[in-house]
Amino acid sequence: MASLPLLPGNTPNKHLGKEKFHKSHHFDISNGVTTLAGDERPGIGGELLLGQKHGSKYSVYPQGKGCELPSWVAFDKQALCFDAYFEETVPQAKEETYRIRKCKIFFFLEDDTIKVIEPECKNSGITQGTFIRRHRIPLPPPNDDQFYNVSHFNINQEIILYSRKFIITDCDTFTRNFITNLGVCLNEPKMSPMDTYTQRRDNEEKSMRPLRPYERYDTLQQFLDYDNKVLRFYGYWDDTNNMYGDVRNFVLHYFLADDTIEIREVFNPNCGRNQVSKFLRRSKLPKAPSKLPQPGVVTDRTILNVFDSSNQGKRYILDSLKTGAIMKEFYKDCDLMIGSELNSYYRCKYGIEDFTPVQYKAPAAPKPFRHVPPYNGFGSEEDSLSSCQGLLPKPPQKDFHKFMAKDRNGLESNVLNFVAKMVTEDPVDKDRVFNISFYLSDDTISVFERTERNSGLLGGKFLERGRVKKPGQELYKSELSKYFTAQDFYVGAVLCLNNQNFQLTEADEYTFKYMEKHAEEFPRANVGSILSKLRPISDDKQKEIQTFLALSDPGNFGFIPYESFRGLLMGLECGLSEHEVLVLARCFSKREQSELDVSLMLAVAQDFLRKKHFEDFCEMTKAFTYHDRHKTGRLSLKETRTICKAFHLPLPENLLTSLLQKFSQEDEIDYQAYIAGINWLEYPAAPVMPDDIIKVNFKTSNCGGMGQRNVNYASMLKDIFSGPLTDPTTVAS
Repeated sequence: MASLPLLPGNTPNKHLGKEKFHKSHHFDISNGVTTLAGDERPGIGGELLLGQKHGSKYSVYPQGKGCELPSWVAFDKQALCFDAYFEETVPQAKEETYRIRKCKIFFFLEDDTIKVIEPECKNSGITQGTFIRRHRIPLPPPNDDQFYNVSHFNINQEIILYSRKFIITDCDTFTRNFITNLGVCLNEPKMSPMDTYTQRRDNEEKSMRPLRPYERYDTLQQFLDYDNKVLRFYGYWDDTNNMYGDVRNFVLHYFLADDTIEIREVFNPNCGRNQVSKFLRRSKLPKAPSKLPQPGVVTDRTILNVFDSSNQGKRYILDSLKTGAIMKEFYKDCDLMIGSELNSYYRCKYGIEDFTPVQYKAPAAPKPFRHVPPYNGFGSEEDSLSSCQGLLPKPPQKDFHKFMAKDRNGLESNVLNFVAKMVTEDPVDKDRVFNISFYLSDDTISVFERTERNSGLLGGKFLERGRVKKPGQELYKSELSKYFTAQDFYVGAVLCLNNQNFQLTEADEYTFKYMEKHAEEFPRANVGSILSKLRPISDDKQKEIQTFLALSDPGNFGFIPYESFRGLLMGLECGLSEHEVLVLARCFSKREQSELDVSLMLAVAQDFLRKKHFEDFCEMTKAFTYHDRHKTGRLSLKETRTICKAFHLPLPENLLTSLLQKFSQEDEIDYQAYIAGINWLEYPAAPVMPDDIIKVNFKTSNCGGMGQRNVNYASMLKDIFSGPLTDPTTVAS
């Protein structure tokens, strides 16, 4: 370019390709005064002026994975920690000429600020703590226009902070890993030197604190592990050899946090002794206590304690306490027996397996029988009994745990419902139908009579909810009366409720399932106990069973109707009740369910909704969509039923259950198809006839009775006799 002639077009243009031509201003006006804004600002278009140097203002870090974040976000609350020291001159002391002062240098990555802290030293006489507050520190001259960044730090090198020379000796693990990831090779760490004064003070402290190998200084870990954990032992002191002595009971507490022992005496009522709070205050118990020490001997750090400390280590610790041990060193005439508490702790830590308690006194005499006066008729029997048990009568306590366990919880009602009829010769009362409910939470009973039109009887509440006494009990007696329990309720039972006999004829499905689920509480619903009653059958009865089965099942399919099955078991005279026969039939039954047309069920459901004027289909769709968190268009069967109940969908329970089962696949329901099927406003179905409604209600009913079930008698006989009987067809032939 220098050889080209100075002609138009041959001269190079230094602004060629340049886009920015702004001019930085160096002066500004603040509060009406012209001030220098900064001499580091560049010239036109951001170009550096003469004498300016381009340097990074903050530290440059390697690009991390993920999104690029600013340093004050990526490195928030992260700091590099370096161990350093500096040498301070001591001009006015003849023992030393310098002193080494150790400190820690923190470099904060978010804004390149530095903080120097000097750890406090006991009795140093120097103000220690924050040596340099946190801020950006400039480099020493002539580079004082720049600041320290992460590239200026390394181990075993010197840095100058405000004319004071610091020598970095080491760093922590995070700092080492961070600087290594930047590509910086760290130097080897070095030890801080010792000055004369510090070494002399360390020697004086060591001479004032002699080494005692039997004392444990580090008890913090033991305190953190075993704080608030106390072992409790039961013992006694046999003082019968002395005059007026007796056996005194004690409770020994061993505190695991600091290996201290506390002893408390157990005072019997009317023992005649002054009740003191503690027999032995909490302290470390010596095995061989000596005479009372002189003043100054038991101090922590004195010259007297250096030569006379042979007995301080012989204290009782946890390893010395075992079941049946006698501590003879503490009291010469005492036998302190350790009982069996916290067996698992000793078994895991010391491997002790023998926890046999020590029998040291005769068994207590039986308490004399306390006669209770008979019930006087005022209040309840429990209230009258509590007034006889103390001067300050207390109200009878209810079984709160049973109430919390058996109270209603969601769809779990914990109520046994039965259908009953009166046991009477009156033709009018004989046809009356009652619903008897037994509440498991408090063993109360309520009776409601079903309302029948043109019967001349008022239905409704027949017996208010409450506990009912069993008949045949004396009114004025000392013992508490017996009340009806859940075990007294079963199909076929005759109950006398307030001098009126009721026979339980049916039960709902929930009652049967609850009694079968809790078969250990209800013996009449236990299949195992029922089959055990049928096993001791004679050979003649077995032949009768074979003949009966051959006639009831000529095709030898292994199934007979429930009525035939019930007649067979009731005719065996094995003492089976109606409820036990129903439980056996339910266990070995097979329901014959005819498939209903889904379109017919939806038409009947729309007819119910149309008659009840139900039109909240849009709100139901919004509720289904809100509960569908993953937007799959499907909800669980339980959630769908809950939403239908929340909107008070006016459908019979059996029809609602059948519809949900028709639309369910793997316990999930396509709620959009379900709403479209029952929406009679947008998708009306064909009108239905009354016969169709009766047909759907009958086939979707799910009562506790047997209905159209067939009983698998072959499987039942196999469980009873451990194998099938002879082929009934051969007996018939």
